[in-house]
Amino acid sequence: MTVGQRSEARSEARSEARSEARSEARSEARSEARSEARSEARIDAHQHFWRYSPETHGWIDGGMAALKRDFLPPDLEPLLRASGFGGCVAVQAQQDPVETAWLLSLADAHPFVRGVVGWVDLQSPEVERELERVAAHPKLCGVRHLVQSEPDGFMAGADFRRGIAALERVGLAYEVLIYERQLAEAVELVRAFPRQRFVVDHIAKPDIRAHRAGTATVDAWRDGMRALAACDNAWCKLSGMVTEGDWSAWGADDFTPYLDVVLEAFGPRRCMIGSDWPVCTLAGTYGEVAGIVTAYAERLSEAERELVLGGTATRFYGANREQWTVDGEQ
Repeated sequence: MTVGQRSEARSEARSEARSEARSEARSEARSEARSEARSEARIDAHQHFWRYSPETHGWIDGGMAALKRDFLPPDLEPLLRASGFGGCVAVQAQQDPVETAWLLSLADAHPFVRGVVGWVDLQSPEVERELERVAAHPKLCGVRHLVQSEPDGFMAGADFRRGIAALERVGLAYEVLIYERQLAEAVELVRAFPRQRFVVDHIAKPDIRAHRAGTATVDAWRDGMRALAACDNAWCKLSGMVTEGDWSAWGADDFTPYLDVVLEAFGPRRCMIGSDWPVCTLAGTYGEVAGIVTAYAERLSEAERELVLGGTATRFYGANREQWTVDGEQ
């Protein structure tokens, strides 16, 4: 090979190397963009904020001392990002309209708080007027009542059901917070309002401690969840499991049987991940708790996984709310 040919060969090799480098850089950039877009689309569908006060947070007892402090958006955002989430839904912790207004102000100030599930007195004679007022805020996407603390039969009450009917008219979702013993009553409520969107929090709080101890079976919970899932206007949050189990001695596999039941019954299109932060910190870190569902979701297809980790929440909460971007089928 002549000197000129060697020079030309070296030039071609350098050109090919530069071309390959540019191609790799473009590929990496596209991969990073896809990863960033996926992270932004992932939503923690259940967490709380509060400024702690013994007077307003009496439910935080001595065994929950770690929760006796303020938990605010700057505390949560880095935890969300580190676990690959781009946004969250803030859920009420007090049955007080003042808290709802405060949560909405936080959502206005922090764009990663995509929506708020607040509290309205659904039994009030003025419920329709109050719902119309609060529903005007674009980030209010649902209402919750602490039914788990109410006596049996509460969900069948005429005043409460009048409030649910009003919710349907303004297009807000209703969050069902119950223990497993209340599942049959919840099924009747959901069946009575087939056009209202319901989501059950914390997979209806199965008594995981008792199930593991052998003092109760999962049968009643499993059958109740299947009955609820048979209503196509019901969704489910994959949240709150660690605090129903042994706070100090749990493993991710402890929750697999429960996730199997819920995913089979509801399907990924009606299931959404939620951390229940900061309550979950009684049993684990944010990353550990979020990792229960994110690790489980690896067994799903990519499309199903992204539904559970954000797509379902976006569709559910974004149905009537302008600030959510609701894309086509995933």
